[in-house]
Amino acid sequence: MIASPPPALVGRQRECAALDNLLAGLRDGGSRVLVVRGEAGIGKSVLLECMAAQASRVQVTWARGVEADMELPYASLHQVCAPFLDGVEELPQPQRDALRVAFGTAVGDPPDRFLVGLAVLTLLTRASETRPVLVLVDDAQWLDQVSRQTLEFVARRLLAEPVAMVFAVRDPEGQSALAGLPALQLRGLDAASAGELLEGAVGGRLEERVRDRFVAETHGNPLALLEFSRGRSAAELAYGVDASSAPVVQGPVAGRVERDFAGRLGALPAATRTLLLIAAAEPVGDVRLLIRAAASLGITPDAAPAKAAGLIEFGEPVRFRHPLVRSAVYHGAEPEDRRAVHRALAEATDPLVDPDRRAWHAAQAADGPDEEVAAGLEQAADRARQRGGIAAEAVLLERAVEVTPDPWPRGRRALAAAEAHFSAAAPERATELAAVADLYPLSVLDRARLARLRARILFARSRSDEAAPLLLNAAAQFTAAGSPLARETYLEAISATIFAGRVHGPTGARAAAIAARASGAPSSGSKAADALLDGVAALLADGETAVPVLREALDLLEHEELRTREATVRWLLLAPVALESSIHWAWDLHAWDTLSTRAVRLARDIGALGSLPPALIYAGGVHIHYGDFAEADRMIDEADAIATATGHAPHKYATLVLAAWRGEADVAAGIIEEARELAVQRGEVSLLGAMGYIQGVLFNGLARYEEAIEAARTGIEHDGFNFTGLSLVEHVEAATRCGELDQARASLARLTELTRAADSGWARGASARSEALLADGEVADRLYRTAIEEFGRGGVVVEVARTHLLYGEWLRRAQRRAQAREHLRTAHDMFDAMPAHAFAERARRELIATGEQVAARETAPANALTPQESQVAALAADGMTNARIGAELFISPHTVEWHLRKVYVKLGISSRRALPDVLDSVRAR
Repeated sequence: MIASPPPALVGRQRECAALDNLLAGLRDGGSRVLVVRGEAGIGKSVLLECMAAQASRVQVTWARGVEADMELPYASLHQVCAPFLDGVEELPQPQRDALRVAFGTAVGDPPDRFLVGLAVLTLLTRASETRPVLVLVDDAQWLDQVSRQTLEFVARRLLAEPVAMVFAVRDPEGQSALAGLPALQLRGLDAASAGELLEGAVGGRLEERVRDRFVAETHGNPLALLEFSRGRSAAELAYGVDASSAPVVQGPVAGRVERDFAGRLGALPAATRTLLLIAAAEPVGDVRLLIRAAASLGITPDAAPAKAAGLIEFGEPVRFRHPLVRSAVYHGAEPEDRRAVHRALAEATDPLVDPDRRAWHAAQAADGPDEEVAAGLEQAADRARQRGGIAAEAVLLERAVEVTPDPWPRGRRALAAAEAHFSAAAPERATELAAVADLYPLSVLDRARLARLRARILFARSRSDEAAPLLLNAAAQFTAAGSPLARETYLEAISATIFAGRVHGPTGARAAAIAARASGAPSSGSKAADALLDGVAALLADGETAVPVLREALDLLEHEELRTREATVRWLLLAPVALESSIHWAWDLHAWDTLSTRAVRLARDIGALGSLPPALIYAGGVHIHYGDFAEADRMIDEADAIATATGHAPHKYATLVLAAWRGEADVAAGIIEEARELAVQRGEVSLLGAMGYIQGVLFNGLARYEEAIEAARTGIEHDGFNFTGLSLVEHVEAATRCGELDQARASLARLTELTRAADSGWARGASARSEALLADGEVADRLYRTAIEEFGRGGVVVEVARTHLLYGEWLRRAQRRAQAREHLRTAHDMFDAMPAHAFAERARRELIATGEQVAARETAPANALTPQESQVAALAADGMTNARIGAELFISPHTVEWHLRKVYVKLGISSRRALPDVLDSVRAR
């Protein structure tokens, strides 16, 4: 227990109690995550070390970030995993392969960092089966980027494993790191505790005014109190300290402490200062490497004076007393001394064992351009990319640019560095390096790459339709160079306008499509990708008559054989455009289902967690239209959980569509308004169209037809690639209910044009029902029946139910009550089972008007399964093991078992053998 802190933790009772609780929960089998935040010297590291000392019956593993310009991918993650690497062979193969490539022990495709994260989660979980695992990460703000992202992913996925993770983050440098995780903020000690610590350090009582002055000037920072009083007695502090040795009031506490450390260096022997500089320049702390580098400089390692001054600890690894000591040593040295030390470290580093570190030290030693050094850095960058370390690749390439002597390779490397920074989510640095690349001669192909990169940066920042002309220019340059990237870039330009811009106008999607068709661009190497470009371009240039061309492309995509990870990643990038086309132009729910299901499967198979949430959202949309809202909810829930764990914003679209069909106006209202403001702000026309369609469904369900007209009109008039047809369907219904028959007829005419070429059950059903709303007598009767049949053939269950409702309403008004009851009862039962509350209520009111008694809808039982529990239960019922379920859902087997235990309790069963029958009975109800 550490609730009664040792002397070094004076005044930290509250913090120690929090860590005690965390350890207790871990020993009881629970998962815990905590981020300890505070300024330099506030006591974060001491708290972590004290916690490690008290963690009996727990396996403790450490990672320590080190401030350095060098970025070694997965270096910090390797520190965490090192004690458990014997268990790598037990991991599922995709996870095992990803972790091996990341750690450089195997060669393969660059791994998705989230698949590496899942491998680490599984590794830690399996290690915790013998004893709980405590992961301590000090100075997390200085971890290599991919290690920090991976550990954050693991922290966000912990739920039911006996694994705890505690991070220490220095503010303000690390304010954005690990945002949203539970945090413990460390502040300066209160006056009494700070005075106690100070008097304990000097070994005597201090005069109150002197003590209070020191406490005030250090803001209760423990390190500052201890370092400013180091080696001084109470009497010296009270009477003997001159102005030059007293704490300086100006500046942050960390800066004052660093200056104090720097002041001690001057008293050390020159050889000891050089030894400290070697240690400061080598972030890993390898004592053998340090000794070899010292020998290269002709220095006999003598660390005793530095140890006596309380600056460093020589062990395995070498550790400075505090990161501020390292900073004082390195930044206080002359540039030529730093270069000499890096040169010695490069010579002392084995080029076969650690070529990347050798290349980096050689670059830091260079006092001018050096092609050999630049080439070494470029090779190191390539190795970092192969291991999935994009941020490291960017840093290494950027340094290579700085030491490249000749203009041609300098421009090429600057472009590669800019592309790597963009891929690493650093668009500002990418922009700067793109500007550097533009200053130097580039090949025709590289000029095209530069144009495409600038367009991508612009699109990522603003979703502006200004990106499309730049992408078209890049595509034209690729075409001139005979590059297979041309067609890919044309499709990217069209996609940019589809999702952010308008169809018409000089920068619209139609102009982009016409340019693509006229380009004569060479094949991309993928028959399906080429066909998709041809199909989408034909749609935009020729209109709905090109749907048959699109169908051929969709068929190729459905069946394309993907033999490499690169081909799979490319397929996943094409999927959104293909899906939008299948939904809004082909009106093909079966193609939507097939493509989205394949996208989910492919993303799971290669661990592409960036692509999985949107694939799940598309698949969830399919189940909304199938009327299976519970399955849609499960997919949306999983997509949101993965998006949150990977640091991305949740996808709101499917949540809104589901809320609209359920009639949940209170849920949808706030999100819709927020999305509308964002769409206007960023110029995302497709989002405006989506909001119009969603509100059209919502208000039609609630029988608020005047509002439905206005909403659906937005979806019709937004001049986007998608949502026009679906919005027309909503507009026809709302307009007929409001007596606006001219508006309804105009929308019907446009809808008929859009659906004629699609010739699918969904399209024919939409056209027939909309026409029925404007017809009378036998014609209307026949059209309603045709719509029910066609929607059924297309599998669009929600529209089958709506057509029964509309037909029943029409029959009641035609005084055909018996027939009306039949269709209204069918509609009510279907909507109630989904449940689509607002539409069910419309059907209930109509049934009552026919004289039928309708029981009030039962509320969901309190013990209903959550979406995640339902998904786990369904997979377990299908015979999957916990390990396979965990791999499928990117959670640990422990979390799977935790969910199953809750499922058993809620369903009143005791084992998974009973799951199939019980789940079948639940679905039947």
